Amino acid sequence: MQNPTMAIINAIKDQLRQHNYNYYILDDPSIPDAEYDRLMQQLLAIEADFPQWITTDSPSQRVGATPLESFEQVTHAVPMLSLDNAFNGEDLQAFDRRVRERLTKSSNKAIDDIVTYTCEPKLDGIAVSLTYEKGMLVTAATRGDGSRGENITQNIRTLDSVPLSLLGKGWPDILEVRGEVYMPTAGFEALNKKLASNGLKTYVNPRNTAAGSLRQLDSSITATRPLELCAYGVGLVSDDDSLPGQHFDILHQLQSWGFKINDQMRRVQGIEACLDYYQLLASKRASLAYDIDGIVFKVDELELQQSLGFVARAPRWAIAHKFPAQEEMTRLLKVDFQVGRTGAVTPVARLEPVFVGGVTVSNATLHNMDEIQRLGLCLGDTVIIRRAGDVIPKVVKVVQERRCESASPIVAPTSCPVCGGPVLRDDGEAALKCINGLRCSAQIVQAIKHFVSRKAMDIDGLGEKQVQALVDADKIKNVADLYTLDPLALSGMARMGEKSANNLLSALQKSKSTSLAKFLFSLGIREVGEATARSLALYYGCLANIQTADMESLLNVDDVGPVVAQRILHFFANTDTLLVIEKLQSVGVYWPEFDPIEEQAKQESLPFKELCFVVTGTMSSVSRDELKSQLQALGAKVASSVSKKTDYLVAGEKAGSKLTKAQTLQVPVLDESAALAMIASGLQVLEEGVLMPN
Repeated sequence: MQNPTMAIINAIKDQLRQHNYNYYILDDPSIPDAEYDRLMQQLLAIEADFPQWITTDSPSQRVGATPLESFEQVTHAVPMLSLDNAFNGEDLQAFDRRVRERLTKSSNKAIDDIVTYTCEPKLDGIAVSLTYEKGMLVTAATRGDGSRGENITQNIRTLDSVPLSLLGKGWPDILEVRGEVYMPTAGFEALNKKLASNGLKTYVNPRNTAAGSLRQLDSSITATRPLELCAYGVGLVSDDDSLPGQHFDILHQLQSWGFKINDQMRRVQGIEACLDYYQLLASKRASLAYDIDGIVFKVDELELQQSLGFVARAPRWAIAHKFPAQEEMTRLLKVDFQVGRTGAVTPVARLEPVFVGGVTVSNATLHNMDEIQRLGLCLGDTVIIRRAGDVIPKVVKVVQERRCESASPIVAPTSCPVCGGPVLRDDGEAALKCINGLRCSAQIVQAIKHFVSRKAMDIDGLGEKQVQALVDADKIKNVADLYTLDPLALSGMARMGEKSANNLLSALQKSKSTSLAKFLFSLGIREVGEATARSLALYYGCLANIQTADMESLLNVDDVGPVVAQRILHFFANTDTLLVIEKLQSVGVYWPEFDPIEEQAKQESLPFKELCFVVTGTMSSVSRDELKSQLQALGAKVASSVSKKTDYLVAGEKAGSKLTKAQTLQVPVLDESAALAMIASGLQVLEEGVLMPN
């Protein structure tokens, strides 16, 4: 009869073998890395207590998995070993103590308490080996099982970060460079966006996407993927004298020969400095352009590395200090639906609490019903959640083999969970929307915040906290109620003394005099921004004409397409919304109306009537809003984004991506002084009554 402990160890081995197959062969892991690490630690602990049960085929005795049969196999001249893991500061200090003890024993003399270490971010990708002969790339292989890997030479050649021939001079006749192939975050997100737009399945994380991309049988597919290689060491070297005696210096030597190395890498003295570096990188982790799952610490001196040697599966001179897992496994308890500021009804997963990414997580975003369908998610499912840095946790995968019999489908709501109003899903959109607009309490705080903003009704003295407090105290239910506030209603409100209250009431009174364009913008009609509101005002001249406009009429307005027209029709068809607008007018909000034909004729005489500007960056002598107003007063259209239709980009300090796009599209760029000079010329032309030349 089999010993119970042996039965346990065999069961763990079988699980690890299956997970290795899913991870390395299928590129489709069924459990997060943290769960795998726990299984491996459990196996290592049992084998430490019962070494007689260690077998040559144990997952603890091998690195990685069997190579794919569809690739030619490559035998590594020097095995590509794995690394032992440290999960906390105590583990790392124990590693340092073992290093110093072994060095003392091997040299028969006391080793200084301070050991020099190289600290490298542990990129979350796939390890590869690149062999160069006389400076030319001849072979590239995956790590595989540590002894043999897959020949991916043709695929590696497609990576721009891999030199096909070495730069500089002094390299050995045979040089094996080892590195990590990974996919930067921006590239991963762009790839998923493209797949989603084509109705294709998206990827779960950059690591598995990189692995799958690198192991394509068709290298032309690999060439389309945003992969990069970062060198982290060497294997076989025909002439050791051609390399420095320190690991840190070797990597910089590789950089001089054409390889990318990590710019966050550091050389430090002692284990306390290693711990400081770990904390530093942990704080920067979320802002890095790529995923890292820990830090690798290596004894820097090669001579000391050789003295320390290896165990069966890992070097004694290196260790990986893991970050808190970014992915974990837990159970979906229920799904609630929340209503956001735009009326979007968003499903939120309520989870069994789990520690992931350094915090305990009990909620995760599900985005929309399409995402639930894509995941195949049911209530009661075991799921993998991911949390990277400060990013909101999200469900990335259902663990199908753990689905319980009681699992049930997730049903979308047919009415708003907050106000009970109708919920609709527009064609071509993923989100459900509550269409009760200004009457839905879930949307009212953000609706009021938008209404009072500087570009809308410009009511100073009402921040989000004050608005929330007024809503919570039931003193305002919609934007029109703002104008019914009085000193008594404001008394006792937090951060609202007598002076603040009087200033707010004065600002409310002043805001009653506005323009039709500003009033339209303040209402928060979906997809009606400042430019569209201005176009509507100029075309119709009065609110009544806009309220009674039909689709055909709206499509004649600049900046209004079928989708925006439908949004406008829908907004003014809502009885509750019309009641709020009537109340605003009854409390004294007004604007001058005008004859649209006369106004359009006036616009035709303005010198900038044919021009489209975009304003970006920080101005020194005038604000962006003031500059926009001056341009619009001269007839210009001021858009929010650069396109082929843009005539000029006005770029202040720190102009950013809009400047880059303008340069790409060869859009003329004006600095602040040039823009002001152009406005001055326009004003002069306007005074003289002569149109500007094109």
